[in-house]
Amino acid sequence: MNIERFIAKRIISGAETGNQLSRPIVRISVLGIALGIAVMILSVAVVTGFQEEVRNKLIGFDSHIRITNYDNNVSDEPLPISSDQDFLKHLKANSEIKHIQQFAIKSGIIKTKIDNEAVLLKGIGKDYDWSFINSNLKEGKSFVVSDTGLSRNIVVSKHLADKLTLKLNDKMVVYFLTKKVDSTSTQFEQRVKVFYVSGIYETGFEEVDEKLVLVDIGQIQRLNYWSPEQIAGFEVTISDYEKLDALGEELDVLVGQGLTAQTIKQINPTIFSWLDLMDMNALIILVLMVIVASINMMSALLILILERTNMIGILKAMGASNGGIQKIFLYNAAYLIGKGLLWGNLLGISIALIQLYFGIFTLDAKTYYISQIPINFSILHIVILNIGTLVCCLLMLVLPSFIVSKITPVKAIKYS
Repeated sequence: MNIERFIAKRIISGAETGNQLSRPIVRISVLGIALGIAVMILSVAVVTGFQEEVRNKLIGFDSHIRITNYDNNVSDEPLPISSDQDFLKHLKANSEIKHIQQFAIKSGIIKTKIDNEAVLLKGIGKDYDWSFINSNLKEGKSFVVSDTGLSRNIVVSKHLADKLTLKLNDKMVVYFLTKKVDSTSTQFEQRVKVFYVSGIYETGFEEVDEKLVLVDIGQIQRLNYWSPEQIAGFEVTISDYEKLDALGEELDVLVGQGLTAQTIKQINPTIFSWLDLMDMNALIILVLMVIVASINMMSALLILILERTNMIGILKAMGASNGGIQKIFLYNAAYLIGKGLLWGNLLGISIALIQLYFGIFTLDAKTYYISQIPINFSILHIVILNIGTLVCCLLMLVLPSFIVSKITPVKAIKYS
């Protein structure tokens, strides 16, 4: 029989049911740990969920890595490159690369009876992955790109559709300014294209929803006087986001001179720097919560020790060692920490699941890029938080437990 554990159970039973001074202290300590672990679970779930949601939307609109002309100008219209590249066979053979697709982009102005709106047309080909747009379609459907003829369909955002009162199958007139270069001069001319709304999407990422529309890549090629082999670049999707930086550097070397491979982080540095700052915010919250929980437990342990000075003296008089008595109170602390972790997990996980499935707490999409607080529910994160909190609290309780060694049997029994 483990005598230290037996005594610890009797002590904690008395502290929870009796009228001792330690009773409210124990309850406060358990409550503090419960609230602390609940806050930590929610903090990690919200921060990682927010990072993942914003990151996935950026990647969904674009890709992990974009390959374009190295002399890309500062406008939204890059210089063309050839769709026939030697490096493509190496990319397709790379197991880390999930998908490759061609694209072209051009700025334009949508003109309707009530308003005009500047937009960015993204031309996509037969190889385009529609999964992200299809998962966010509110009305209509995506269109098919074929070799037999150019599609005049266009997919617009709900933001644009509402602002311009557009509905499915409505005709859209888009105006473009195109640079035409010949052997003697460079001229700019206005061109007009008519499209028909085939689908309306909404992602909540208003920075992109406000301007991005999707059309057949052949339309962009004709507008720019490009040949069918000329494109703006390639979009590369990878299997593991954690390998993004390494693969970005590898592809930048592989594409050679004249081309450049940029990761989504390099294309959107401001947004990703902002997302990285959230890690620091989450870390600060975690450290503060662990410190608060540890201080609560240190207070409870000190009260338990001081309240049972007489018992400690008797145990020492009977031959108990300082280490054995320390174990008694550390068992008590571990029990209280475990109880707090249990209630804290129930509270934190319950709130996280409610938000995950019902989206009760909302956000301003214009400021945060998403319309509700996202949740990344990870069992691994929860396990790490629980183990980390338990270990940190117990380590910080070792020092107060040494007070036991300062208590002598004679004085403890004499003044009890």
